[in-house]
Amino acid sequence: MSDLTQLTISQARAKLRGKEITATEITEAYLGAIERANPALNAYVAVTGDKARDMAKASDARLVKGEGGALEGIPLGIKDLFGTEGVHTQACSHVLDGFKPRYESTVTSNLWADGAVMLGKLNMDEFAMGSSNETSYYGPVINPWRRSRLDTAVMPTTHQGDGGFVSAGGTRTVRSLDNAQLVP
Repeated sequence: MSDLTQLTISQARAKLRGKEITATEITEAYLGAIERANPALNAYVAVTGDKARDMAKASDARLVKGEGGALEGIPLGIKDLFGTEGVHTQACSHVLDGFKPRYESTVTSNLWADGAVMLGKLNMDEFAMGSSNETSYYGPVINPWRRSRLDTAVMPTTHQGDGGFVSAGGTRTVRSLDNAQLVP
């Protein structure tokens, strides 16, 4: 598979443990995807590329030895709600602007103990008080499946054969979503 970001967690785990891919490779694939898509989607409020690369390198070392946790080498985005030591953690609020905790939350401590790799902090409603992601200090996240106010649903597609596509669709207009089409 050429696009490592299309692997499920189960597939990625199997390929990592089978030494078909490295944590560094999958992490770089996700960092590249974030760099391309985030300007349009506003999903990440902080990208921790250096930290992700360091964590991936450590995961690769454990995997080579046949060690590692349940999430070893799996890249994840962490909601800006959870304290991450030394990393931007503001609960998407201006009240906490510039805050970098000197502690690790229980949630992230458990993820790191299982070998997960942090890509960055994810946007959300301020202090997690909402469900539509409209109250973030950083602005709303743009839903990649419905980026415009048009009555057009953007559906994921699967490439099949010689340029053909398989897509889900209903009575509405369906537009294909290719990785390059995430960014306007």
